[in-house]
Amino acid sequence: MILEYKILRDVNSPDDIKKLNSDEISLLCDELRNEIIDVVSKNGGHLASSLGAVELTVALHRVFSSPKDAIIFDVGHQSYAHKLLTGRKESFVTLRQENGISGFMRPAESEHDPFVTGHSSNSISAAYGIYKAKSMLDGGSAIAVIGDGAMTGGMAYEALNNAGAKKGNFIVVLNDNKMSISRNVGAMPRAFTKMRNRKGYHKMKFAISTFLLKIPLIGKPVHNFIFSIKELFKRIVYKNNIFTSLGFNYLGPVSGHDIEAMEQLFTIAKSYNRPTLVHVVTTKGKGYAYAENSPKDYHGVSSFDIDKGKDSVSIKTYSDIAGETLCELAASNKKICAITAAMTEGTGLKAFASKYKSRFFDVGIAEQHAVTFAAGLASGGMVPYFAVYSTFLQRGYDQILHDAAIANVPIKLLVDRAGIVGDDGESHQGVFDVAYLSTIPNVNIYSPCYYNELKRLITETSTKKELSVIRYPRGCENKNFDGEISGDCTVLSHNGDKAIITYGRIFSNAVEAQKSLENTDVIKLNRIYPIGEEVINLLSRYKEIYFFEEGILSGGIAEHIACRLLKKGFDGKYCVNAINDEFVGASTIQSALKKYKLDTESMIEIVGK
Repeated sequence: MILEYKILRDVNSPDDIKKLNSDEISLLCDELRNEIIDVVSKNGGHLASSLGAVELTVALHRVFSSPKDAIIFDVGHQSYAHKLLTGRKESFVTLRQENGISGFMRPAESEHDPFVTGHSSNSISAAYGIYKAKSMLDGGSAIAVIGDGAMTGGMAYEALNNAGAKKGNFIVVLNDNKMSISRNVGAMPRAFTKMRNRKGYHKMKFAISTFLLKIPLIGKPVHNFIFSIKELFKRIVYKNNIFTSLGFNYLGPVSGHDIEAMEQLFTIAKSYNRPTLVHVVTTKGKGYAYAENSPKDYHGVSSFDIDKGKDSVSIKTYSDIAGETLCELAASNKKICAITAAMTEGTGLKAFASKYKSRFFDVGIAEQHAVTFAAGLASGGMVPYFAVYSTFLQRGYDQILHDAAIANVPIKLLVDRAGIVGDDGESHQGVFDVAYLSTIPNVNIYSPCYYNELKRLITETSTKKELSVIRYPRGCENKNFDGEISGDCTVLSHNGDKAIITYGRIFSNAVEAQKSLENTDVIKLNRIYPIGEEVINLLSRYKEIYFFEEGILSGGIAEHIACRLLKKGFDGKYCVNAINDEFVGASTIQSALKKYKLDTESMIEIVGK
């Protein structure tokens, strides 16, 4: 496919695009979009965000010199065009595939990816640290490109506060793709904004600065005086926005699809010896009508037909069941409320948000706030359910411990995407939540395998005065067991002296494995923590125990139970299969389960030896 492109086929590094004329640049942007759409339609990925950032990415690479100048995209799924321009166009077809390139920025993949940005809101902190290191070592700029909701994360403001009002050429680019940015009010600010965004204005401004700074002795004082008067006048007319209040010079807003205009602003930003924020306005999904018209639906997609767009028919997932159950509960219980951290659709809360607007809260990308906000709601008498991906809940650990668990505040955490998630790779796998949540007293963790079990647990916890965590996997159920699941554990007994013990999704694999095994019972933990004494007593009678855990080994439930059994004097065989001391890379879920010996065939092989 790459060979068919007239411009992209010859672009092997960012230096190559600096030589192109305006017509060639326009064609390059079209080719970048075509390649992104083509690959994402086959592999899945984050489409709308990367399509909206194409011209922005090209303009950045024409003005700055990566990797000497570090460009950090936040959230990293805006970086597809960046990958294509930085020596990865031939491998781009492997995007989000096993042993392929990441869907996010990944330093191990390229020197042009200076920092991992799989989660949001870390770019300004990272870029400022890199900039300070460069200023003390080999020189160069650092540019944080933050957008797609990442500016709603509190960490971004901590970094702005730290970096503001300091000397140095540190640059933040705000990719504003329909975020909540306040508009200037009144005719005069609008007139000056129009003037300031004309090409001639910035050319004249840059020329005057250059001329004055070349005059010996008096040039710099005159330059500083003139521009201090200008800044004073601008503050009177515009008043301060949040960025100028934090010490940043503010440029923009400018169209994120006008490369020449962006190049001029980026060049001006490079000339300042102070932190500068460039406000760029882009259209998510730019260049692909389906994504432009419905950017939320094309934020993260699985494979689709380019000509027809996404298939509107979808199979129900665990997320959908969780959302439906909350809606049913909320109809009869006015205390039920739902919280999301900018993931309404992803966590299945779209219907709840529509039906119960006063009891639905989207707090933005702010998981720490979401947990404490939930604790506040619960303390005030409500029954709050915070639906959040496992990988993002990691950021709320302190709040769970300090703001909820210490006082035993009965918040409810619906931990979506628990376990292996597949092609999003290392930064998004939900394999750590059990290990870190089980370190906290007063936390009750449940891990359903089937939809009816998930629905029952959400319903039951709505009346329990406990801090409840219900974790469930990405995707759909594999229903292969119709027996009753209740209590702390469920036993499929064959009166054997071997036992497979597990929880969550892979219980269905154990059910299948048992059909091919003799003398083997299967035990499913329903409440996986705390571990009841009756579970330990049950396990202690077996001669061989095989624990299969879709999570990290260190601190996992298998280790907790091993410790309890050892104290009880267990002297039988205890074998654990879990993820040991590594991050899980991108692949299909089934491939990853097989790799870590958590699939049915591996269970049969290991237990049947």
